[in-house]
Amino acid sequence: MADTLVIVESPAKAKTIAKYLGKGYQVRASVGHVVDLPKKGLGVDVEHDFAPTYEVMPEKKKVVAELKKAAEGAHHIILAPDPDREGEAIAWHIADLLAGKDRRIRRMLINEITKTGVQQALAQAGELNRDLFDAQQARRILDRLVGYQISPLLYRTLRRPLSAGRVQSVAVRLVVDRENEIRAFKTREYWTVEAELAASSPPDFKARLIELGGKKVEAGPVDAKDPKKTFLPDEKSARAVKAAVERERWVVKSVDQKDRLKNPPAPFITSKLQQEAVRKLRITAKQTMSLAQRLYEGVEIGDEGAVGLITYMRTDSTRVSAEAQQAARGYIAKTFGPDYVPAKPNVFASKKGAQDAHEAIRPTDVSLTPESLKPFLEGATFKLYELIYQRFLASQMKPAVLVQTAVDIPVKQYLFRATGSVVKFKGFLAAYEEAKDEDEEKNGEATLPEVKPGQELKLLQILPEQHFTQPPPRFTEASLVKELEERGIGRPSTYAAILGTIQDRDYVTKDKSRRFLPTPTGEMITQILLKSFPEIMDFRFTAQMEEDLDRVEDGHLSWQKLLHQFYPPFAKQLAHAAEVIKEMRAVIPTDLACPKCNRELVIKWGKNGEFLGCSGYPECDYTSEFVREEGNGVKPVNKTEATSIVCPACGKPMLVKQSKRGEFLGCSGYPECKQTMECRRAEDGKIEVIQPEPEHATCDLCGKPMVVKKGRYGPFLACTGYPECRNLKNLKGETRKQAGGGAGFQPAEGEPPCEKCGKPMVIRQGKWGPFLSCSGYPKCKNIRRKGKPAEDSDKTEVKTGSPPAAKKAARPKAAPASVTDAEAPCEKCGKPMVIRPGKWGPFLSCSGFPKCKNIRKLPKEKLAELAAAKPNKSGAGFQPAEGEPPCELCGKPMVVRQGKWGPFLGCSGYPKCKNIRRTS
Repeated sequence: MADTLVIVESPAKAKTIAKYLGKGYQVRASVGHVVDLPKKGLGVDVEHDFAPTYEVMPEKKKVVAELKKAAEGAHHIILAPDPDREGEAIAWHIADLLAGKDRRIRRMLINEITKTGVQQALAQAGELNRDLFDAQQARRILDRLVGYQISPLLYRTLRRPLSAGRVQSVAVRLVVDRENEIRAFKTREYWTVEAELAASSPPDFKARLIELGGKKVEAGPVDAKDPKKTFLPDEKSARAVKAAVERERWVVKSVDQKDRLKNPPAPFITSKLQQEAVRKLRITAKQTMSLAQRLYEGVEIGDEGAVGLITYMRTDSTRVSAEAQQAARGYIAKTFGPDYVPAKPNVFASKKGAQDAHEAIRPTDVSLTPESLKPFLEGATFKLYELIYQRFLASQMKPAVLVQTAVDIPVKQYLFRATGSVVKFKGFLAAYEEAKDEDEEKNGEATLPEVKPGQELKLLQILPEQHFTQPPPRFTEASLVKELEERGIGRPSTYAAILGTIQDRDYVTKDKSRRFLPTPTGEMITQILLKSFPEIMDFRFTAQMEEDLDRVEDGHLSWQKLLHQFYPPFAKQLAHAAEVIKEMRAVIPTDLACPKCNRELVIKWGKNGEFLGCSGYPECDYTSEFVREEGNGVKPVNKTEATSIVCPACGKPMLVKQSKRGEFLGCSGYPECKQTMECRRAEDGKIEVIQPEPEHATCDLCGKPMVVKKGRYGPFLACTGYPECRNLKNLKGETRKQAGGGAGFQPAEGEPPCEKCGKPMVIRQGKWGPFLSCSGYPKCKNIRRKGKPAEDSDKTEVKTGSPPAAKKAARPKAAPASVTDAEAPCEKCGKPMVIRPGKWGPFLSCSGFPKCKNIRKLPKEKLAELAAAKPNKSGAGFQPAEGEPPCELCGKPMVVRQGKWGPFLGCSGYPKCKNIRRTS
């Protein structure tokens, strides 16, 4: 029997480590934390130095029993959970549970799960780190004190199951604050002027107006009193520039060329990996960490077995070992050439306060190239490894050299400048190019022709262009992680969990371009907490708390002292919070007049938070959202977003508005101008107009062209004179009346006419596929399934007659199983009995349903037979996935399941573990 017991966090990690340790060791997994504060009760004695009460988690009692049994014959126990605060807490609690007189317990920190990495960690195994455990314990108690005491208060006061958290609530506030900025933003017009020019050799190029009368021309409004800056506020000023320069000579005054070094990026830390994965791979921070965990714990690589491919993925240090630097330099010289290797290894400074316990995230072996591992890694796992690998190589390469050129062309009092940039030496760009933030302005990489001072250029055209200022963009996962990091809120290891929590609790959601916007619940909870617990919601206070936890970890602050500093002020706020919330819900008068009836508007409290409502309610039902201004004033606002798109009818800016079908563009001149346009969001979050497809048909009412638009039930023709002309036709050019109500729908060829009114049937699209509907809709609401005889349609008619209700025709509620020959026929009508599924299990029902509603219980023998044959929600009853590695999240076997697009692998631990992957 093995003398040494090694305990790690996950089964996948246990499997990889076991092959490196040999026969004298048995390796077991705790599968995460085994001990925690109790689910019921505070679990913290605030009167006695915040002493916590820990208990074995109910779902981990079996795991603990197995660990105790494995430890019975072991004289040495090595605890090797992840090398961070959470891992230290797991190790500490397991040590308490397994401590014995004849057992020596040591702590092993594994930075990379390779043979060398494990053997080095084993040789350096030492004592448990009390300071690291205290930091985790302080964080856990803080979160319990805040969440456990605020959440019930919110429920008692508002009668809604709301929750609050020390860090999650601050993250929600960031999203809410940004949304308020967007709503309060005032769009302003400005213009730019560019000249398209040609030299004696190609290519043609553009130069932008940058100075006017010695003042710098800004791309956006500036203060009129600024002596050094100006801007073009309207079309008139832009046209004046055009008129002044278009007949003048264009002569180059100066050409400035200089080399610029672009330094390589540092290897990944956790936050930067999450941001880059969101931008480049389009995966969430949570998915990134899950995939990185798998790469760290080990992946099956052919005959080598499981190999850890990257170093530990929770780190804020950019440090890299000397051995890894030398390996990278050798590979770079061999692959790219010696010119790409710097004279000395590149070293990067970590940010202030970074914990330097771990290296940066890097591949454990540079000889394991992404291409060589492609047969063993699939999908996003491969792409993430490739990203980490390329970034690490780039970090040890020479800078790129760019040649930047600026050509100045003065025309009277106006100065135009053309800029271009070309790569002179690729350097690290040969291996990796960092993704640009979607919200950052992208500098052009234009190529300019060779020109000299004094050379005359040919003016091709002057291009004045209208713009509108844009509100700050909503946060993406990448930009929100960046904001949290810059403000010092949370830590790299917690960002993915924070983003997941605020979405799971429905405090924020994502729009079509994957950007965060707050839900009404998120806005309401933020309003309440800002007024009730201003300190908890303060960004600087939250960041200071993280710094204090770091001081506990470093041994410079006692965890009890930290809690004694925090709790008394928090307890006072807690005592008065209920009164504050009740005051918030009171009606507050304003000095604003209702636009509908001229009565006073008041601030009220609804299920989604504060809003402006008319004091004359219920006679007047006017409501509006609002923002607070300086001096406690309020200003009504609408949930709209400004754009730089111009209304084709009146020239005013278009606004992004919401309807039940999603976002659309509406004119800011509403109600005078009712112009609307279809739109979509590009990947960078910007709004794009969806141009209708042109059609050669002409409107017979107003003479304007018709265009093809997409509606709820498919494409149709609409007049371009909308909203003045509302003429609609199907693609055949028929109005609804001419087509008998089925305008825009495909005729159901070969199907009998409607058995109720005799009109033709048409094919409509429902939630569960196509179905037949009478073309006389809405007067005739008859529907039936495709291919179903007309005489049976009375069984499928839906009372509402609305097309979506066809799901009741297409999907009967209880599709019967095979007839049970062994059972006696229905005692009421004599028809066979069939087995149907029910809320409490299968039962016997008459096949004459719905005319005969007779039912009876299914015999116990038949129930047992069905239970044995039918797979349950877990892995029981599914085919084992032979030859497939176990689940990388929980270690249980994978099973073959059947999905909409064919078989796939699912964890047999479902529903507790929802991990899935493709079959081999």
